[in-house]
Amino acid sequence: MLNQVVLIGRLTHDPELRYTAGGGVAVTTFTLAVNRPFTNQQGEREADFIKIVTWRKLAENCANYLKKGQMAAAAGRLQVRSFDDSEGIRRKVAEVVADNVQFLERSGRDSESSKSSDFDEPKTEDLDISGDDVPF
Repeated sequence: MLNQVVLIGRLTHDPELRYTAGGGVAVTTFTLAVNRPFTNQQGEREADFIKIVTWRKLAENCANYLKKGQMAAAAGRLQVRSFDDSEGIRRKVAEVVADNVQFLERSGRDSESSKSSDFDEPKTEDLDISGDDVPF
């Protein structure tokens, strides 16, 4: 049997970090908007909104480094659980318990500053290369 899910999408809100009451274990939840591979009758692309749950150190990393609107990949297992809501009605929820989350974009401020510094093309006027310097 196999229960494996891999999703790529954008966060719909900032991750929410909390700690369990018993042992103080970190747990973070966030929602990924994942585009469907087809368009509807109006030619618009629809999306599914899928809840992601992470635990322990991964939960803390997601809470610290992911922000609303960022693209991320989550891999884990699909879990369907039921609970009683505040009115006593039995509810079911499907969520992905992720054991791996890849941050596919840098966060807002960091990405703007790094674009100009990390990936600049070298200036050709600064390079002094003669034919004798080329090894072939």
